[in-house]
Amino acid sequence: MKKISVLLLLSAITIVFTGCFEDLDDNAISTSEIKDFVWKGMNTYYLYKSEIPDLANNRFSTNDEYVNYLNSFTSPENLFGSLLYLPESVDKFSRITDNYFDLQNQQQGTSLSNGIEFNLYRFTADSDEVFGAITLVLNNSVADDLGLQRGQIFRAVDGVNLTVNNFVDLLFNQDSYTLNFGDYDDNGTIQAEDDTVTLNGASASLNKVLYTENPVHIAESIDLGSGIKLGYLMYNGFNSSFNDALNNAFANFQAQGVNELVVDLRYNGGGSVQTAAYLGSMITGQFTDQVYSKLFYNENLQSNNRNFLFTNSIDGIGAINSLNLSKIYVLTTNRRTASASELLINSLDPYIDVVVIGENTVGKTQASITVYDSQNFTSNGVNPNHTYAMQPLVANSSNVNNQLVPFNGLTPDFEITERPSTLGELGNPEEPLLEVAINDILGLGRPSLMPLNHELRLVTKQPIPPLNQDMFID
Repeated sequence: MKKISVLLLLSAITIVFTGCFEDLDDNAISTSEIKDFVWKGMNTYYLYKSEIPDLANNRFSTNDEYVNYLNSFTSPENLFGSLLYLPESVDKFSRITDNYFDLQNQQQGTSLSNGIEFNLYRFTADSDEVFGAITLVLNNSVADDLGLQRGQIFRAVDGVNLTVNNFVDLLFNQDSYTLNFGDYDDNGTIQAEDDTVTLNGASASLNKVLYTENPVHIAESIDLGSGIKLGYLMYNGFNSSFNDALNNAFANFQAQGVNELVVDLRYNGGGSVQTAAYLGSMITGQFTDQVYSKLFYNENLQSNNRNFLFTNSIDGIGAINSLNLSKIYVLTTNRRTASASELLINSLDPYIDVVVIGENTVGKTQASITVYDSQNFTSNGVNPNHTYAMQPLVANSSNVNNQLVPFNGLTPDFEITERPSTLGELGNPEEPLLEVAINDILGLGRPSLMPLNHELRLVTKQPIPPLNQDMFID
């Protein structure tokens, strides 16, 4: 079994807040209002409030005690971090930002981007030398305009060979850089020790620009013969701004007579819970008004518990285009398929046959909301003195049978790992993960040349941002 070490790189509640004490005096507010907002917001919403003694409603008996507590933290970020429950294992996803405009843009798919996603690999388990493989080129992006393709290998950036010590500075701490490409050669063996990447003189200069991604990356049909028409949907984010594009993709599937479906969620870190319910309704259609998923809040917000239902319409758009399927295939990757993507699999599983192909998913079962510094913590009447906001975990999500996504993720039915030498063209029937689905549909069994899994050794120096593993309530 070939061992290649991989660096994987880089989801409206109305409440009335009643505090345990009066607001701070004017002088204290002038220096501590952001920290005051952080504590009150977390005290109101945080899913794991009962596990954090400092968030107890009776934590402070006087205003002075509260002020001294806030002043013991050097920044709003430090206070926020102190209020998280087991951040290394359970709550790895809550976050705070000092600019909620950026957060709002990112949730709607707009950010600075050059249009590529990639994995970085060590040559061997103990090597400091690194090479990269492009896994995704976003449509109509800078990289797309340059003609870059999935599967291209790069060995250096700005002429400097990549190592575990410099890849962050070269690839993440600058908005413009040049990728220096190379040719990958496994030398015909299954051992990684003799693999090489040789610079081939090709390069591409990339600049990050403001970019809005349509998450419906690919939606096409494949005629498998014998009356089998396969729909292939690569969907990269549950973005409510593109609900109409998603619904239109299913209208085309209907028109083309699609009766089998592959939903590719390999690079989908989550997004809107409601959009996930819409997608589940597009896939099915025969379960309208039945429970799709459930949300459970902390002990003080039980009145906000709610069910999301299968539906036959989208608010503001109209009728849902449904395929009425009883079986689908979902493609996944480790640390990238998360939150609302896992919600889709978990919520459909009690109703239809969901075959998962790829890697174990992230294991994020919680949902979040954006909490602003306003009287009711919404964006209405937000404090004009700063632009801080929080995105804490506020609810747990289960399926109709009250089953959560396990913390260690969902296990695939067919386990297969993407490798730098097998990153085929997305949507091509011979692309390894899609080929597994097609062979199963046709009853051909596991492809004989299906790549074996290789041992992954994660380097945590560059963690995946929480936004890429998110599930939020609109």
